[in-house]
Amino acid sequence: MTLLSVLDQTPVIAGHSVADAIAATVELAQLADDLGYTRYWCAEHHGLRGLSNPCPEVMLARLGSVTKRIRLGSGGVMLPYYSPFKVAEQFMMLEALFPNRVDLGVGRAPGGDMRTAQAVAAGTYNRGEIFPQQVTELLGLLHGKLSDDHLAQGVLLQPQIDTRPQLWMLGSSEFGGLLAAQLGIRFAFAHFINAHFGKPVALAYRERFQAGPEAAQPYLAAAVFVICADTEQEAADLEKAVDLRRVQMAYGLNEPIPSIEQGIAQEYGEREQLVIDREKPRSIVGTPEQVTERLKDLQEQFQADELMVLTVAGSYRARLRSYELLAEAFQLGSN
Repeated sequence: MTLLSVLDQTPVIAGHSVADAIAATVELAQLADDLGYTRYWCAEHHGLRGLSNPCPEVMLARLGSVTKRIRLGSGGVMLPYYSPFKVAEQFMMLEALFPNRVDLGVGRAPGGDMRTAQAVAAGTYNRGEIFPQQVTELLGLLHGKLSDDHLAQGVLLQPQIDTRPQLWMLGSSEFGGLLAAQLGIRFAFAHFINAHFGKPVALAYRERFQAGPEAAQPYLAAAVFVICADTEQEAADLEKAVDLRRVQMAYGLNEPIPSIEQGIAQEYGEREQLVIDREKPRSIVGTPEQVTERLKDLQEQFQADELMVLTVAGSYRARLRSYELLAEAFQLGSN
C-alpha cells in the first residue's frame, strides 16, 4: 500500500485572484479528505505573485474546520523567522482544535527573496545559522525537555493538552536529513527542488537515525511535483505551462502561474530551452499509468514511507483532476 499526501502552495494562476487561489486550496483540501489522502500540507512563501500563502498556520485552522479525517500540516513553517515558543503555541492550539491530526513541518529556506526575508523578520533574518538550535528548542518545548538554564524553562506552554503535533524536518539536502536523524524526527525530502541527490540523502537519514521523543524509527516522505492527466496530449499541454513557469523563475520574474493557454502560445530560444531541459527531472507529468510507474520507482529508490504530491497546473480544474486520477490509480479509497 502506498500512502499519498498533498503539498499545496496555494498558487495564483494568471487571470485569477488571490481569493480564487485561497478558495481553490479549501476545495482541494476537502477533495483530498474525501479521496483518502493521508495528509494535507500548506507551504509558506512571502512576496511572490504566484504563491499566496504566507501563513500556513492560519490556513490550517480553516482547513481543519471543513475536513474530517485528513492530517493537516505545514510544509513548512520557515523557522528562522520566528520564536520557537510562539510556533509551539500556534501548533499546540491547532492540535487542541483538531486532535491527532496536526503536523508541524519546519524548514530553513526564506520562502522568498532576501529583501522580503528581511522585511518579514524586521531586519533580523538569520539565514538559518541557528536553525538546528531552533529545532532542538522546538522539540524540547513540545515534549517538556528543555535544559535547566533555558529561558523558557518553567514557563507554561499553552494550551495544555494531552496530544502533540507531529514534528517534521523539511529539506532538499543532506543537512536536513542528518539533522532529522540526529534529533529523531520525521523527514520530508523535497525531490521537486532537488531531483538528483535524494537517494543518498534518504539512505543517510535512515542509517544515522537515532530514536527520539518524536519517533522510534525513521520515517521518510518524498515530496514530488506531479501532474496527472487523462491523455498524453492534455499532459503535454499542462507541462507547457510548467515550462513557462520555470523559465520565468530562471529570469527572476515575479509573475502569477502561467495559464495553459499562455504555456501553449509561448515560444522559446535556445537559452530558454536549456532551462526547460535542465528542470525536467524535477517533474513527473503524464497519464495515470505513466505517472504511477515513475512514482513507484521513485518510492523504491528512496525507500519512502509515503509520497507527498505537489501539483501546480495551469488551471484549478486540471489540478483537481490530477489528484482524482492519482487517487484512482493508487486505489486510495479502498486502502
